[in-house]
Amino acid sequence: SEAKQVNIIRQGKPVTLNLPGDLDMESFYTMKHCLINAFILLSISIMTTSCSPKVEMIPAELAYQAEATTGEGSIWHPERHTLFWVDIEGQTLYEYHPDTKECSSWKFDRMVSTVVPETDSTVIIALQDEIVRVNLHDGHTTSIAPIPDENGKVRCNDGKCDPAGHLWVGTMGFGAPKGAGTLYTVSPAGTVTTKLKKVTISNGIVWSSNKKFMYYNDTPTGKIARYRYDADNGDILFDGIAVTLPGGTGVPDGMAIDSDDHLWVAQWGGYGVYCYNPYTGELLAKVEVPAPNVASCAFGGKKMDTLYITTARAGLSEEQLREYPLSGSVFCCKPGVKGIRANCFGE
Repeated sequence: SEAKQVNIIRQGKPVTLNLPGDLDMESFYTMKHCLINAFILLSISIMTTSCSPKVEMIPAELAYQAEATTGEGSIWHPERHTLFWVDIEGQTLYEYHPDTKECSSWKFDRMVSTVVPETDSTVIIALQDEIVRVNLHDGHTTSIAPIPDENGKVRCNDGKCDPAGHLWVGTMGFGAPKGAGTLYTVSPAGTVTTKLKKVTISNGIVWSSNKKFMYYNDTPTGKIARYRYDADNGDILFDGIAVTLPGGTGVPDGMAIDSDDHLWVAQWGGYGVYCYNPYTGELLAKVEVPAPNVASCAFGGKKMDTLYITTARAGLSEEQLREYPLSGSVFCCKPGVKGIRANCFGE
Protein backbone atom coordinates (compact mmCIF):
# COMPACT_ATOMS: atom_id res chain seq x y z
CA SER A 1 0.00 0.00 0.00
CA GLU A 2 1.06 3.56 -0.60
CA ALA A 3 2.74 5.52 2.16
CA LYS A 4 0.84 8.36 3.83
CA GLN A 5 2.36 11.68 4.79
CA VAL A 6 1.51 13.40 8.09
CA ASN A 7 2.64 16.85 9.10
CA ILE A 8 3.49 17.33 12.80
CA ILE A 9 5.30 19.98 14.83
CA ARG A 10 8.58 18.91 16.46
CA GLN A 11 10.57 21.39 18.58
CA GLY A 12 8.61 24.25 17.04
CA LYS A 13 9.25 23.24 13.41
CA PRO A 14 6.96 21.45 10.90
CA VAL A 15 8.09 17.91 10.09
CA THR A 16 6.63 15.47 7.55
CA LEU A 17 6.38 11.81 8.59
CA ASN A 18 5.93 8.92 6.12
CA LEU A 19 3.55 6.34 7.59
CA PRO A 20 2.60 2.87 6.34
CA GLY A 21 -0.36 3.01 4.02
CA ASP A 22 -2.43 0.65 6.17
CA LEU A 23 -2.17 2.87 9.28
CA ASP A 24 -5.16 5.20 9.42
CA MET A 25 -4.96 8.62 11.08
CA GLU A 26 -7.10 7.65 14.08
CA SER A 27 -4.77 4.75 14.85
CA PHE A 28 -1.78 7.02 14.44
CA TYR A 29 -3.01 9.57 16.96
CA THR A 30 -4.09 6.84 19.39
CA MET A 31 -0.62 5.35 19.20
CA LYS A 32 0.91 8.81 19.64
CA HIS A 33 -1.04 9.51 22.84
CA CYS A 34 -0.26 6.04 24.21
CA LEU A 35 3.46 6.62 23.66
CA ILE A 36 3.29 10.04 25.30
CA ASN A 37 1.47 8.64 28.35
CA ALA A 38 3.91 5.74 28.60
CA PHE A 39 6.82 8.19 28.48
CA ILE A 40 5.28 10.32 31.25
CA LEU A 41 4.67 7.30 33.49
CA LEU A 42 8.22 6.06 32.91
CA SER A 43 9.62 9.49 33.78
CA ILE A 44 7.59 9.63 37.00
CA SER A 45 8.74 6.12 37.93
CA ILE A 46 12.38 7.01 37.36
CA MET A 47 12.05 10.23 39.36
CA THR A 48 10.29 8.45 42.23
CA THR A 49 12.90 5.72 42.35
CA SER A 50 15.79 8.14 42.23
CA CYS A 51 14.26 10.43 44.91
CA SER A 52 13.10 7.70 47.33
CA PRO A 53 15.60 6.96 50.10
CA LYS A 54 17.08 3.49 50.02
CA VAL A 55 16.29 1.45 53.12
CA GLU A 56 19.25 -0.71 54.12
CA MET A 57 18.32 -4.30 54.93
CA ILE A 58 20.46 -5.96 57.63
CA PRO A 59 20.15 -9.66 58.51
CA ALA A 60 20.17 -10.71 62.18
CA GLU A 61 21.78 -13.90 63.40
CA LEU A 62 20.99 -16.04 66.41
CA ALA A 63 22.93 -15.12 69.56
CA TYR A 64 21.17 -17.25 72.16
CA GLN A 65 18.35 -19.72 71.58
CA ALA A 66 15.55 -19.44 74.11
CA GLU A 67 11.79 -19.79 74.39
CA ALA A 68 10.97 -16.59 76.25
CA THR A 69 7.29 -15.80 76.40
CA THR A 70 8.17 -12.10 76.14
CA GLY A 71 11.89 -11.36 75.93
CA GLU A 72 12.17 -7.69 76.96
CA GLY A 73 14.24 -4.95 78.58
CA SER A 74 17.59 -5.65 76.90
CA ILE A 75 20.50 -3.48 78.07
CA TRP A 76 24.29 -3.72 77.96
CA HIS A 77 25.97 -3.54 81.38
CA PRO A 78 28.96 -1.18 80.91
CA GLU A 79 30.98 -2.65 83.78
CA ARG A 80 30.21 -6.35 83.43
CA HIS A 81 30.33 -6.26 79.59
CA THR A 82 27.28 -8.48 79.40
CA LEU A 83 23.72 -8.18 78.11
CA PHE A 84 20.87 -8.22 80.61
CA TRP A 85 17.30 -8.98 79.54
CA VAL A 86 14.11 -10.40 81.02
CA ASP A 87 11.30 -12.80 80.25
CA ILE A 88 8.27 -10.97 81.65
CA GLU A 89 5.83 -13.84 82.07
CA GLY A 90 8.66 -16.24 82.79
CA GLN A 91 9.49 -14.06 85.84
CA THR A 92 13.17 -14.41 85.01
CA LEU A 93 16.17 -12.07 84.70
CA TYR A 94 18.92 -13.19 82.31
CA GLU A 95 22.54 -12.18 81.86
CA TYR A 96 23.98 -13.14 78.48
CA HIS A 97 27.76 -13.64 78.33
CA PRO A 98 28.95 -13.09 74.74
CA ASP A 99 32.29 -14.82 75.34
CA THR A 100 30.68 -18.13 76.33
CA LYS A 101 27.31 -17.55 74.61
CA GLU A 102 25.60 -18.71 77.78
CA CYS A 103 23.10 -17.09 80.15
CA SER A 104 22.99 -16.79 83.92
CA SER A 105 19.49 -16.38 85.35
CA TRP A 106 17.58 -15.26 88.44
CA LYS A 107 13.96 -16.33 89.07
CA PHE A 108 11.40 -14.15 90.89
CA ASP A 109 7.93 -14.59 92.36
CA ARG A 110 6.31 -11.98 90.10
CA MET A 111 6.56 -10.70 86.57
CA VAL A 112 9.82 -8.85 85.84
CA SER A 113 9.60 -6.29 83.04
CA THR A 114 12.87 -4.38 82.75
CA VAL A 115 16.39 -4.05 84.11
CA VAL A 116 19.00 -1.28 84.35
CA PRO A 117 22.61 -1.38 85.58
CA GLU A 118 23.68 0.15 88.89
CA THR A 119 27.14 -1.14 89.88
CA ASP A 120 29.40 -4.00 88.81
CA SER A 121 27.54 -6.25 91.24
CA THR A 122 23.99 -4.88 91.25
CA VAL A 123 21.14 -4.13 88.84
CA ILE A 124 17.74 -2.52 89.34
CA ILE A 125 14.69 -4.38 88.08
CA ALA A 126 11.00 -3.61 87.75
CA LEU A 127 8.87 -6.35 89.22
CA GLN A 128 5.15 -6.39 88.63
CA ASP A 129 4.46 -3.73 91.30
CA GLU A 130 7.84 -2.82 92.76
CA ILE A 131 11.31 -1.54 91.92
CA VAL A 132 14.04 -3.64 93.57
CA ARG A 133 17.81 -3.93 93.68
CA VAL A 134 19.31 -7.32 92.86
CA ASN A 135 22.68 -8.41 94.22
CA LEU A 136 24.13 -10.45 91.37
CA HIS A 137 26.49 -12.37 93.67
CA ASP A 138 23.88 -13.95 95.90
CA GLY A 139 20.53 -12.99 94.32
CA HIS A 140 19.45 -11.02 97.38
CA THR A 141 16.86 -8.30 96.65
CA THR A 142 16.24 -4.97 98.35
CA SER A 143 13.09 -2.91 97.83
CA ILE A 144 13.58 0.62 96.47
CA ALA A 145 9.98 1.68 95.89
CA PRO A 146 6.49 0.25 95.35
CA ILE A 147 4.73 1.15 92.09
CA PRO A 148 0.93 1.68 92.20
CA ASP A 149 -0.81 -1.34 90.71
CA GLU A 150 -4.43 -0.11 91.03
CA ASN A 151 -5.45 -3.12 93.10
CA GLY A 152 -3.73 -5.58 90.79
CA LYS A 153 -5.14 -4.10 87.57
CA VAL A 154 -1.84 -2.77 86.17
CA ARG A 155 1.78 -3.86 86.11
CA CYS A 156 5.18 -2.39 85.33
CA ASN A 157 6.46 -2.60 81.78
CA ASP A 158 9.54 -1.13 80.05
CA GLY A 159 11.89 1.46 81.54
CA LYS A 160 15.37 3.01 81.38
CA CYS A 161 17.48 5.50 83.32
CA ASP A 162 17.80 9.12 82.26
CA PRO A 163 21.12 11.02 82.16
CA ALA A 164 20.61 12.03 85.81
CA GLY A 165 20.41 8.41 86.95
CA HIS A 166 16.67 8.29 87.65
CA LEU A 167 14.68 5.28 86.47
CA TRP A 168 11.77 6.05 84.14
CA VAL A 169 9.35 3.14 84.22
CA GLY A 170 5.86 2.86 82.80
CA THR A 171 2.86 0.69 83.54
CA MET A 172 0.08 -0.92 81.53
CA GLY A 173 -3.21 -2.54 82.42
CA PHE A 174 -3.70 -6.29 82.13
CA GLY A 175 -5.36 -6.75 78.76
CA ALA A 176 -4.01 -3.32 77.75
CA PRO A 177 -7.14 -1.18 78.32
CA LYS A 178 -6.71 2.27 76.82
CA GLY A 179 -5.21 4.90 79.12
CA ALA A 180 -4.77 2.62 82.13
CA GLY A 181 -1.01 3.12 82.39
CA THR A 182 1.26 5.79 83.82
CA LEU A 183 4.88 6.84 83.26
CA TYR A 184 6.84 7.36 86.50
CA THR A 185 10.32 8.32 87.59
CA VAL A 186 12.00 6.63 90.53
CA SER A 187 14.88 8.43 92.24
CA PRO A 188 17.80 6.64 93.93
CA ALA A 189 16.19 7.66 97.24
CA GLY A 190 13.00 5.83 96.26
CA THR A 191 10.82 8.83 95.44
CA VAL A 192 8.19 7.98 92.83
CA THR A 193 6.96 10.85 90.63
CA THR A 194 4.22 10.76 87.99
CA LYS A 195 5.35 12.10 84.61
CA LEU A 196 2.62 11.08 82.16
CA LYS A 197 -0.91 9.80 82.70
CA LYS A 198 -3.39 8.01 80.41
CA VAL A 199 -0.71 5.84 78.79
CA THR A 200 -1.85 2.53 77.30
CA ILE A 201 1.31 0.40 76.86
CA SER A 202 4.35 2.27 78.13
CA ASN A 203 7.41 1.11 76.23
CA GLY A 204 10.74 2.24 74.73
CA ILE A 205 12.37 5.40 76.07
CA VAL A 206 15.71 7.03 75.18
CA TRP A 207 17.47 10.41 75.45
CA SER A 208 19.38 12.38 72.82
CA SER A 209 23.13 12.82 73.12
CA ASN A 210 22.76 16.52 73.96
CA LYS A 211 20.36 15.59 76.79
CA LYS A 212 17.72 17.99 75.44
CA PHE A 213 15.21 15.50 74.05
CA MET A 214 13.48 12.33 75.20
CA TYR A 215 11.82 9.89 72.78
CA TYR A 216 9.01 7.68 74.04
CA ASN A 217 6.76 4.89 72.75
CA ASP A 218 3.19 4.37 73.82
CA THR A 219 2.81 1.25 71.68
CA PRO A 220 -0.79 1.40 70.34
CA THR A 221 -0.29 4.93 68.96
CA GLY A 222 2.05 3.63 66.26
CA LYS A 223 4.14 6.76 66.79
CA ILE A 224 7.33 7.85 68.55
CA ALA A 225 6.75 10.99 70.60
CA ARG A 226 9.42 13.61 71.23
CA TYR A 227 9.62 15.57 74.48
CA ARG A 228 11.85 18.44 75.51
CA TYR A 229 13.86 17.22 78.49
CA ASP A 230 15.37 19.34 81.25
CA ALA A 231 18.42 17.51 82.58
CA ASP A 232 18.50 19.68 85.72
CA ASN A 233 15.09 18.76 87.08
CA GLY A 234 13.78 15.97 84.81
CA ASP A 235 10.84 17.99 83.52
CA ILE A 236 9.47 17.09 80.09
CA LEU A 237 7.35 18.99 77.56
CA PHE A 238 5.67 17.40 74.54
CA ASP A 239 7.43 18.56 71.38
CA GLY A 240 5.57 16.67 68.66
CA ILE A 241 5.73 13.34 66.86
CA ALA A 242 9.23 12.36 65.76
CA VAL A 243 8.25 9.28 63.77
CA THR A 244 5.03 7.78 62.45
CA LEU A 245 5.64 4.11 61.75
CA PRO A 246 4.98 2.93 58.17
CA GLY A 247 1.81 0.91 57.77
CA GLY A 248 2.18 -2.85 57.95
CA THR A 249 5.38 -2.76 60.03
CA GLY A 250 3.93 -3.51 63.44
CA VAL A 251 3.91 -1.21 66.46
CA PRO A 252 6.75 0.37 68.46
CA ASP A 253 8.06 -1.58 71.44
CA GLY A 254 11.54 -1.25 72.96
CA MET A 255 14.02 1.27 71.58
CA ALA A 256 17.73 2.14 71.47
CA ILE A 257 19.61 5.22 70.26
CA ASP A 258 22.96 5.30 68.46
CA SER A 259 25.82 7.81 68.52
CA ASP A 260 24.24 9.66 65.57
CA ASP A 261 20.99 10.07 67.51
CA HIS A 262 19.17 7.70 65.19
CA LEU A 263 16.44 5.60 66.78
CA TRP A 264 16.47 1.79 66.56
CA VAL A 265 12.96 0.55 67.27
CA ALA A 266 11.89 -3.02 68.00
CA GLN A 267 8.54 -3.38 66.25
CA TRP A 268 6.06 -5.91 67.61
CA GLY A 269 4.49 -7.66 64.64
CA GLY A 270 7.07 -6.10 62.33
CA TYR A 271 9.64 -8.92 62.05
CA GLY A 272 12.53 -6.63 62.84
CA VAL A 273 14.19 -3.56 64.28
CA TYR A 274 13.73 -0.38 62.26
CA CYS A 275 16.10 2.59 62.24
CA TYR A 276 14.72 6.13 61.90
CA ASN A 277 16.08 9.65 61.72
CA PRO A 278 14.04 11.37 64.46
CA TYR A 279 14.57 14.81 62.95
CA THR A 280 13.03 13.89 59.58
CA GLY A 281 11.02 10.77 60.43
CA GLU A 282 12.81 8.97 57.60
CA LEU A 283 13.20 5.18 57.68
CA LEU A 284 16.90 4.42 57.18
CA ALA A 285 17.32 0.68 57.78
CA LYS A 286 15.63 -2.51 58.87
CA VAL A 287 17.21 -5.39 60.76
CA GLU A 288 15.40 -8.50 59.56
CA VAL A 289 14.63 -10.89 62.42
CA PRO A 290 13.16 -14.40 61.95
CA ALA A 291 10.46 -13.76 64.53
CA PRO A 292 7.26 -11.73 64.16
CA ASN A 293 7.17 -10.14 67.60
CA VAL A 294 10.35 -8.19 68.25
CA ALA A 295 10.28 -6.64 71.71
CA SER A 296 13.53 -4.83 72.57
CA CYS A 297 17.01 -3.95 71.34
CA ALA A 298 20.25 -2.63 72.83
CA PHE A 299 23.72 -1.79 71.58
CA GLY A 300 26.58 -3.63 73.21
CA GLY A 301 29.87 -5.42 72.69
CA LYS A 302 33.43 -4.24 73.26
CA LYS A 303 33.05 -1.48 70.68
CA MET A 304 29.32 -0.90 71.28
CA ASP A 305 28.76 -1.83 67.63
CA THR A 306 26.62 -4.94 68.12
CA LEU A 307 22.85 -4.60 68.25
CA TYR A 308 21.22 -7.24 70.46
CA ILE A 309 17.55 -8.02 69.92
CA THR A 310 15.02 -9.86 72.08
CA THR A 311 11.85 -11.51 70.77
CA ALA A 312 8.66 -13.10 72.06
CA ARG A 313 6.53 -16.18 71.62
CA ALA A 314 3.53 -14.41 73.14
CA GLY A 315 0.73 -13.67 70.72
CA LEU A 316 1.78 -16.29 68.16
CA SER A 317 -0.37 -19.15 66.96
CA GLU A 318 0.87 -22.73 66.86
CA GLU A 319 1.25 -22.37 63.10
CA GLN A 320 3.36 -19.22 63.50
CA LEU A 321 5.54 -20.91 66.11
CA ARG A 322 6.19 -23.76 63.69
CA GLU A 323 7.08 -21.24 60.98
CA TYR A 324 9.24 -19.12 63.33
CA PRO A 325 10.62 -21.62 65.85
CA LEU A 326 13.33 -19.24 67.10
CA SER A 327 10.75 -16.80 68.46
CA GLY A 328 11.65 -16.03 72.08
CA SER A 329 15.39 -16.08 71.32
CA VAL A 330 18.05 -13.36 71.39
CA PHE A 331 19.50 -12.19 68.06
CA CYS A 332 22.30 -9.85 67.09
CA CYS A 333 23.83 -7.98 64.16
CA LYS A 334 26.45 -5.35 63.37
CA PRO A 335 24.55 -2.51 61.68
CA GLY A 336 27.61 -0.36 61.00
CA VAL A 337 26.98 2.21 63.75
CA LYS A 338 27.79 2.45 67.44
CA GLY A 339 25.52 2.78 70.41
CA ILE A 340 26.07 4.85 73.52
CA ARG A 341 26.79 3.78 77.07
CA ALA A 342 23.69 2.99 79.11
CA ASN A 343 22.77 5.36 81.92
CA CYS A 344 23.15 3.69 85.32
CA PHE A 345 20.81 4.05 88.27
CA GLY A 346 22.04 6.68 90.71
CA GLU A 347 24.79 8.08 88.48
